[in-house]
Amino acid sequence: MTNGTVEQRVSPATLKKVICAAAIGNFVEWFDFAVYGFLATAIAQQFFPSGDATTGLLKTFAVFAVAFAFRPLGGIVFGMLGDRIGRKRVLAMTILLMAGATTLIGLLPTYAAIGIAAPIMLTIIRCAQGFSAGGEYAGACAYLMEHAPRTQRASYGSFVPVSTFSAFACAAVMAYALDASLSPEAMASWGWRVPFLIAAPLGLVGLYLRWRLDETPAFQAVTQEHDVAHSPLKETLRSHGRAILCLGAFVSLTALSFYMFTTYFATYLQVAGGLSRATALLISVIALVFAALMCPVAGAFSDKVGRRMTVLTTGVLLIVVVYPSFLMASSGSFAASVVGVMLLAIGAVLSGVVTAALLSETFPTRTRYTASAITYNLAYTIFGGTAPLMATWLIGVTGSNLSPAFYLVAVSVLALAGGLALPETSKISLHGDEGVGDEGHRAVAI
Repeated sequence: MTNGTVEQRVSPATLKKVICAAAIGNFVEWFDFAVYGFLATAIAQQFFPSGDATTGLLKTFAVFAVAFAFRPLGGIVFGMLGDRIGRKRVLAMTILLMAGATTLIGLLPTYAAIGIAAPIMLTIIRCAQGFSAGGEYAGACAYLMEHAPRTQRASYGSFVPVSTFSAFACAAVMAYALDASLSPEAMASWGWRVPFLIAAPLGLVGLYLRWRLDETPAFQAVTQEHDVAHSPLKETLRSHGRAILCLGAFVSLTALSFYMFTTYFATYLQVAGGLSRATALLISVIALVFAALMCPVAGAFSDKVGRRMTVLTTGVLLIVVVYPSFLMASSGSFAASVVGVMLLAIGAVLSGVVTAALLSETFPTRTRYTASAITYNLAYTIFGGTAPLMATWLIGVTGSNLSPAFYLVAVSVLALAGGLALPETSKISLHGDEGVGDEGHRAVAI
């Protein structure tokens, strides 16, 4: 066992390469995933034609949600592979699958061309995207965290959410540029395809960067001592059930706030605020750039005050700001909408950064990829993938544009209960059998 090993130090040059590979690869994954959300209204017209715009939008977001059903399966498959053959190889697989699936969406014929087969094919490809995404984020976090100094894990790990927010910002910029420069006819004919087709070259770049790097020191140590888990899924379910439930409760808030902020708000600004799609996307870009810049600040804050205090701050902050955030975003005012979205962004950033650290700190090296991928993807499937659908449905049922805000408050309370049930993990080692586990103790390497 590796519980008594000395933690290996990683050179600054290697750490920079690791950050680059994890962040850029993650950027490619989430750029591909984001364009679907930002082009939701255009996709609804091409694949779900309907006399009722809300019905078409609901169907589009339903396909968005269905893709998330395959994320836990992808998390299990890629997680087990990552704990058996290493983080590096699996992260190369996930980016290749995501880029290929996204490129196919850009080549799909529409409903007008082939009828019902078009939305069926779209759904299948989206499921492939979801399967790929299931192995991406937790793996990227584990890969980076297993290289980072233990006292600065959230700071270094914040570059993973930086790349995620940047990917959504770039996807929004591209959607905005297409909307602003193309006529409605050109956008409907070919413009919506452009962001999806860019996935092919981006995916090859990400694959190249990831394939050139070495495996993590923590996984190498486990391999050298012949301590690789033979049944990582069985071991995860047997030993980490309580930790998965507690951390999953908190990650539910990360998922909901993230997708409310990054994907749904562009639609909300149009539906509730009456803004044009181009204006809504511009506001989203401003907020996403702000969020990306905030991530390192949030990481430094979490390393200084600890994970539990960050969890508490996140939950309380979102409960306080969510109502005014939605109120301002529905005002129809550009300035008020920007402030409203930024308020929600602060909570989403804090939640995302501390989640990136907790995913790796909560579980030991042997089962880290499997356990963290299951935890992350179950929460994102239940609360993230359904966020746009739930928000649209709540507004339709209640008649109130502010109903999604109360939903976010309820999930914040759940997240606080789960997150605060976890012990402090900000200074534990990630090398070997350290981790919280179901015993709830802190194990520190010598």
